[in-house]
Amino acid sequence: MPDIFSLKPETRYGCPAADHILINRFYVTGYSYYFRQAKWALEIVDPDKKIMGEVQRLNNFRPDFRVPKRFRADLSDYRHSGFDRGHLVASENMHDEIVQNSETFLLSNMSPQPPQFNRKKWRALEHAVRKLDLTENVLETYVITGPIFDFYSPIRMIGENDENGIRIPVPSHFFKCILTEEKSGRLKMWAFEMENADLNDDLADYRVTTAYVEQRAGILLWDKLTGPEIEVEKNTVRNMW
Repeated sequence: MPDIFSLKPETRYGCPAADHILINRFYVTGYSYYFRQAKWALEIVDPDKKIMGEVQRLNNFRPDFRVPKRFRADLSDYRHSGFDRGHLVASENMHDEIVQNSETFLLSNMSPQPPQFNRKKWRALEHAVRKLDLTENVLETYVITGPIFDFYSPIRMIGENDENGIRIPVPSHFFKCILTEEKSGRLKMWAFEMENADLNDDLADYRVTTAYVEQRAGILLWDKLTGPEIEVEKNTVRNMW
């Protein structure tokens, strides 16, 4: 019996564990019942290498009914919370087809982000990743994104005042880990951790190692890749592209 996840191109280099793996047409999400949001979301940026921007942003935010109701975020949880429904897989990364863009607006692809973070530094990082993917020597760009909860800091909650009985914790930080495969076959890794707040430093200041993110987020990244070269890559902070 083949591993179903091996049939998805996004999981070619690994698929971290999660309570519920949600298979979408163009990305894969690992959902956390405990946190009522994704633990991670894995994508190939512009998987068909088409010219993006053909499909308009749909903004059709909606619950993901594949998640059991007692663990599922709803629109009411975000309403009047002061937090954006922050994409893990960016809408702008999925503009080739209508269904592709629509899938990014499932609430299983959202985490609470303050507007001054979601619309500024986080968006800048998303844009930078798309720029990396356009680099001539890059064949494919794999990206895994998710929340981090620092339990040494007070945990804020949203959704406490609606009637669905679900409260959603607000992440203290977010991570984005990038793996590129070049035309030469070489693999390169980058990793970023950003506080879920209004940030003003350069993107380069938020670089960390992939190994650091593994420990912080409690996930094993790119687990189908092994060997000393991979360990070196996971423990390297690369220059910006």
